[in-house]
Amino acid sequence: MRIGALSRATGVDIETIRFYEKSGLLPGPSRSDNGYRDYAQAHLERLAFIRHCRALDISLADIGLLLNSLNSRDAAQLAAVDGLVDAQLARVRARLASMRALEQQLVSLKARCDGHHEQHQDQGCGILAELVAAAHGEACACHGAEDKHPSLAPP
Repeated sequence: MRIGALSRATGVDIETIRFYEKSGLLPGPSRSDNGYRDYAQAHLERLAFIRHCRALDISLADIGLLLNSLNSRDAAQLAAVDGLVDAQLARVRARLASMRALEQQLVSLKARCDGHHEQHQDQGCGILAELVAAAHGEACACHGAEDKHPSLAPP
């Protein structure tokens, strides 16, 4: 199959397929008599594997390690695969904790707005006031006094 058909079958952009070839994640295809690249079923399966790993936010370097381990029966190599997934899981959990903290900060910031914008025209927006206060190094609703960013603190 040609690269366009491979792209449609996997949902991977043509430029990304070429990038994977250049980086060694996807072996180069054979060439037909007319010089066109001729991708086989093995390319489709490998590209689907890469795409699935990317959907799990696994780095390209780690995908390379996984691909090198595909047919391995070596206990040490398989343990490395297990360790790779453990490390990825730890990164995801750290991001989740960070996202929960971000959510709480936004909830605190949102609490500065009661939604009655017409009634507060002379006072201004509570959310914007909090953001300006934080920019001046003051404590804000979303970050307590202990969370002030040192580079934002007044001299």
